[in-house]
Amino acid sequence: MRFLNGFSAIAPEYDGFVLDLWGVIHDGVNAFPHAVETLTRLRDMGKRTLLLSNVPRPNDAVRTMMRRMGIDDALYTGILTSGEAVRRALQSPPDPWWAALGDRVYHLGPERDRPVFEGLPLTVVDSPAKADFVLNTGPDDHRNPSDMNEFEPTLQDCWAHKLPMICGNPDLEVIRGGVRVLCAGSLAARYQVLGGDVRSLGKPDPAIYQPVLAQLGLPKDRVLAVGDSLRTDIAGAISAGLEVCWVLDGLHGEALRRADGSYDPAEVAEEARGHGLAPVAAIARFSW
Repeated sequence: MRFLNGFSAIAPEYDGFVLDLWGVIHDGVNAFPHAVETLTRLRDMGKRTLLLSNVPRPNDAVRTMMRRMGIDDALYTGILTSGEAVRRALQSPPDPWWAALGDRVYHLGPERDRPVFEGLPLTVVDSPAKADFVLNTGPDDHRNPSDMNEFEPTLQDCWAHKLPMICGNPDLEVIRGGVRVLCAGSLAARYQVLGGDVRSLGKPDPAIYQPVLAQLGLPKDRVLAVGDSLRTDIAGAISAGLEVCWVLDGLHGEALRRADGSYDPAEVAEEARGHGLAPVAAIARFSW
């Protein structure tokens, strides 16, 4: 594994990049200035960049959010979110499981995630007892997003009614504005322990990379994936046959960062090996 002082050391070796958003480009609240500069440099080099995120909102909603952060549309080639993948599957069911869901949905998640199903022929209900299925986009705005116990009664209620669950964000947790919070993936994992039937769309499923590579229009050996989560970004890209650069200052930064803010290359490499993964490179942050 190469340890990079800046992304400029590896950028010329590839024609396209699959970039994670949360933890690489922004923290859910603010864009990272160093990441915006790197996107600008890649654009100026004529590189193609596809933003692939497990955020449970459609592409357009995420574009709007990034514009507010100061990330212009011209800084990247395209975008695909897990929320977009879920919306498309609800519109055109890809298999019998999706086709059999029904049209009464109980939404477990914050109001800001409603665009994932708004405008679809679905009836949103206010309790699991009235629903055909549950759409889980993560902790809502009325409970502590860092405490799984807050959501146990709702998950138990969904299981009591044997509701199939769509997980709109396979991430287990994320750092939002410097605070570690749960994601839909953690709620889905607990629901599976209860016995619930769950379908997730997004990283680390290698299938999510197929439309990404089609949009980039490049062979796999000319594409580098960049992400901060070993479980989703790194494992997903490797399973899809891509080489990967691991951004350390994101999800795993707290555990791996030394007191002086630096990283021990040997410890970083051992952490990746412990997960059975072999990124081709690691970098503290997505900076040029």
